[in-house]
Amino acid sequence: MAHDPLELDPENPLPPQRGTLLVSGPYLADPYFRRTVVLLCTHDDEGSFGLVLNRPIDMGVADLMEDMPTVPSPVGIGGPVQSSNLFYLHTLAPRIEGSLHVVNDIHMGGDYEQLRSILSAAPKLARHVRFFVGYSGWEEDQLQREIEQRSWLVHPANKRLVMQAGPSDLWADTLRSMGPAFAPLANFPEDPSLN
Repeated sequence: MAHDPLELDPENPLPPQRGTLLVSGPYLADPYFRRTVVLLCTHDDEGSFGLVLNRPIDMGVADLMEDMPTVPSPVGIGGPVQSSNLFYLHTLAPRIEGSLHVVNDIHMGGDYEQLRSILSAAPKLARHVRFFVGYSGWEEDQLQREIEQRSWLVHPANKRLVMQAGPSDLWADTLRSMGPAFAPLANFPEDPSLN
């Protein structure tokens, strides 16, 4: 089927699952999730857990956790739930025990003391870690309803999209990487009423 380049509401048949990205649709009105990209870390019958990848904050992890060494690793707001808790994605498994495999060689969480020890001994390894305060959560069937309402598009995750530092253009970059049907959405105005 040929794609109509003027169609700004293309079909997105990929189902949500652990290791996929949720890309907010351009029509999503919620100011918290507008133009966000969320990595789904878990998705099952009980609900979904994810981390917003493109809401950086101007703090280092040592500002949040005094026992953590000062390392050049980005910190972002992972979501509005449990915003006083620290979460992290990394590519340091199996060195960090108890971490959850998310996709490819990306893992979430694990033994905090092992992570702290690794980063204290080798600060350069911080490029393999992304820290987040809070997470994004959905109750059973809530995410599926939001996808059906076109609030979210689903896209396979890859290491480049998930672990890149400086994710300010991640939303538009991800839409463009989804192919010609979705690329025009990257240019959709933040406030269409101002056009």
